[in-house]
Amino acid sequence: MNNTRIVILDTETTGINKTSLPYINHRIIEIGAVEIINRRFTGNNFHVYIQPNRLIEPEALKVHGITDNFLKDKPFFKDIFNEFLKYIQHSTLVIHNAAFDVGFMNQEFDMLNKNIKKIDRLCTIIDTLKIARKLFPGKKNTLDALCTRYKINKSHRDLHSAIIDAYLLGKLYLLMTNSQESICFNHSIDNSKIYQKSKKFIRSKNIVLKTLYAKPVELDSHITYLEYMKNNSFCIWK
Repeated sequence: MNNTRIVILDTETTGINKTSLPYINHRIIEIGAVEIINRRFTGNNFHVYIQPNRLIEPEALKVHGITDNFLKDKPFFKDIFNEFLKYIQHSTLVIHNAAFDVGFMNQEFDMLNKNIKKIDRLCTIIDTLKIARKLFPGKKNTLDALCTRYKINKSHRDLHSAIIDAYLLGKLYLLMTNSQESICFNHSIDNSKIYQKSKKFIRSKNIVLKTLYAKPVELDSHITYLEYMKNNSFCIWK
C-alpha cells in the first residue's frame, strides 16, 4: 500500500503584483494544510493566520475577506515557520497553481535570513493545475470550476479560505488521481479468517471423485446424433 504522506496546501495573501512576479511586495496571511495518508484524510491539519506587517489590498480582501484588523494580534511568519517546516517535512506537497504559493513561501523563507532551502528542495511538489489541464485541455480549471465538474459540495465556501480550499483540493486530488493508483491489497486483512470461512468451498485433495458412466440408452442416442451430424454436415467425433 502507498504510505506516502501527502500534504494538501493553500495560502491566502495580501495581494498580487500584476506588473511583476506575483509575490513581490506581498506577504502570506493564511496557510492551510491537510494531511492525507493511504488516500485518507487523517485530521492532522495545519492552519494559521499571519500578521503580514503591511496592508491588504482591496482586490485581495474581496477574494478572502481577511481584514487588517483581524490580523493585528496574529503571529508573524518568523513565529510560526519552525512549526510549519516540521509539519511539511518528509511529505509530498499538493498545490493548485503551485508556482504562486511556492513563490510566496520561498520569499517568506528568504526574508528570515536563516539559509532555509527552497521549498521545492525540501518537498516533492505536485501541481494539480497541471494535472487538470491534462485531463481537461482547453477548459476552465480553477478550484471552483473543478469542484463543479466533480460535483464536490462547496456551498459552505462563500470566500476563499486556505484551510477550506486545501480540504476541497484534497478531495479533487483523490478524484483526479483515482485511475492512476495501482491496485493494492490491504495487509491488515486477516487472511486466516477468510481462509477458514472459505474452506468449505475448497475440495480436499484426498477426496475420491465418483465416476458416472453413460447408460446404454444414452450411448445409443449419442451414436444416432453423430450419424445425423455426419449425414448433414461434417462430424469430427466419429
